Amino acid sequence: MTVRWRTPLLVLFASFFVFSSQSALAEHSFENAAIVRTVDLGGSSVHVTTTYAIKALENGAQKYAIALGEKEAAVTSFMEAKIKGQSEPLGLHARPLHPTGHPHLYTVDLPKALSVNGTINLVVETVQTHATYPWPQQASQKDEQNFKYDTELFVLSPYKTSTQRTKIRSPSPNILSYTTPEGVDSFATDSIATKSGATVTYGPFSNIPESISTEFIQANQKPLTVHYRYDFTVLEIKKLERMAEISHWGANLNIHNNIDLHNAGPKLKGQFSRMDYQAQAFMGQLPAHILPSMTLHLPPGIHSAYFLDLNGNVSTSRLRTVPSVPKGASSNQYSILELKPRYPIMGGWNYNFTLGWDSPLRDSAGYDRTTGKYVVGVPVQTLLPGAVVDEAEVKIIFPEGATDIEVFPPFPALSQSMSTHVTYLDTIGRPAVTFHYQNLTDRHTGTIYATYKVPLSAHLQKPKAVLTAFLGLFAIGLAVKRVDLRLTKP
Repeated sequence: MTVRWRTPLLVLFASFFVFSSQSALAEHSFENAAIVRTVDLGGSSVHVTTTYAIKALENGAQKYAIALGEKEAAVTSFMEAKIKGQSEPLGLHARPLHPTGHPHLYTVDLPKALSVNGTINLVVETVQTHATYPWPQQASQKDEQNFKYDTELFVLSPYKTSTQRTKIRSPSPNILSYTTPEGVDSFATDSIATKSGATVTYGPFSNIPESISTEFIQANQKPLTVHYRYDFTVLEIKKLERMAEISHWGANLNIHNNIDLHNAGPKLKGQFSRMDYQAQAFMGQLPAHILPSMTLHLPPGIHSAYFLDLNGNVSTSRLRTVPSVPKGASSNQYSILELKPRYPIMGGWNYNFTLGWDSPLRDSAGYDRTTGKYVVGVPVQTLLPGAVVDEAEVKIIFPEGATDIEVFPPFPALSQSMSTHVTYLDTIGRPAVTFHYQNLTDRHTGTIYATYKVPLSAHLQKPKAVLTAFLGLFAIGLAVKRVDLRLTKP
């Protein structure tokens, strides 16, 4: 089972917990032959891949411990461990939280127990959110966009490490500056920091002891900062409200999104000039911190799409749909929506809009005859390339009268609740399940599956409501017809 975090899911231990005992931290004894950390810089999110070449020091070693520094754990929203060259994720479990200032520990379940001197390569992928920031913090319409990224020099581990290096890769060779730490000469076998093209390499460092102790961190752990140019717009979705309404009578699935978009690039310095903007757009020289339009990938088979903001329909748009894909068929086809806001979104500016569409229910739902349950899949989010969703609320609205509801999210939610949603022609209302998430990235694009039953009486609930309404109006009409309000009778 893969464990994915938007915030560290840890349990606070009592203050008497003793942190200094390594035997309490690592269930089995290992040694790191090599650790290589590769940091791929971005905008709202940063992808980090750490490869551990580990060697067992005892028989039956199957639980390996990894550590994240306090600052790194605070910005880590996704974590996954695999054996190098394999696609199946390994079991990953958070260890009890130690007192403030100490590393966060996690246990990885290796696929098989290792014997003494047995080796294996473990790959841990993490995604960090809000780990970068624009520098300078303000920019004029003609300025370039630069960002800074802060991290720490050593990859912490409860085991000894023979050699270790860190590679920080920028999207372009335009690296303006980077830190060269001091005081680590005892571990360095070559240059401490070197730059080659778009990559800054720290190390290799050799003969590193167990590095999770307070003494090692205070004496040797050094801060690193890389200042680089980023030529893409940095977007954040401050809040996403998604409603998925299932309709059996219309055989339809409606997806409705309320999106609060924020340009996280450097804030606009001075006043906005429409003339300068038009000239830059005409010459194709718009800086990266200006967002003139968006391109979104929507599901195939959609229809009746709508996109509007506070002023009404956003007419500057283009939607290209593709037919539905048969169930079980693999296809990379998707509908493309090109959306141009009413004004260019400058750094620090916001844009709130609504996006929704209908799709045939058969594209997302099925019926299991053995259990008598319907099965429907709802995507957690519609990915906006490069954007991080700070806060998300995903609500699935079931047909009126649905019973035996079960939901299976692709990763744990911060909270989950049941409620009743009332809309047109409803009598008792529709059951709904709401999920709350934080810091969703491009690795949180799974599907929430839900199963439920709809008895025959529930299917007839709406026709009965419509029939009752018509009969009521007919009775009122007959009653009004018989009322005589004249002052004198003929």
